[in-house]
Amino acid sequence: MRKLEVRKMGSLRSIGLVVAAILAIALGLAAPASAQDRGGTYSSDELVRTGHKFFGTVSGGLATVIEEAVSRYGQPNGYILGEEGSGAIVGGLRYGEGQLNTRDRGRRKVYWQGPSLGWDFGGEGARTMMLVYNLPAVDALWQRFAGVDGSAYFVGGFGMTALVADRIYVVPVRAGVGLRLGVNIGYLKFTPKPTWNPF
Repeated sequence: MRKLEVRKMGSLRSIGLVVAAILAIALGLAAPASAQDRGGTYSSDELVRTGHKFFGTVSGGLATVIEEAVSRYGQPNGYILGEEGSGAIVGGLRYGEGQLNTRDRGRRKVYWQGPSLGWDFGGEGARTMMLVYNLPAVDALWQRFAGVDGSAYFVGGFGMTALVADRIYVVPVRAGVGLRLGVNIGYLKFTPKPTWNPF
């Protein structure tokens, strides 16, 4: 009888230890994953601080624009800081380069270019902060993102638009200098190397 009870107690302890070990492993794996999900995105405060450093003295309306983007699309899991130039007389072209920043995929040099068509006249040079949403991997950025862009730059100002491809959103926030007025449709093509071909 005593031997049987001891065996039962021993087997219950073994089962208890196995269950405890499984729970510990499951909780240990779940905690970093959820922390990684939270840690993989950027808050509006982080983006505003980064934007103020990047845009400098022209960053007065930046907080409002970023808060609007975050309220519409949530927290991005990447952002691009760069510069671009564009011009249009009905049809237009845009070229830019910058650096993609992500928490878990590091940093990467990126280039973008694209055509546009619409009621659009003028030219601009802009510092650009692009918020990137739902980016599964850096290579997923190398494609065309389509959207509608409205510009109204008279000496200076901020503008925001949204581009989409395969459920990945790119939201450029631009502080432009120049003379540009209009609305156009077009796309931006992101590439890992510079190219003059906008198509």
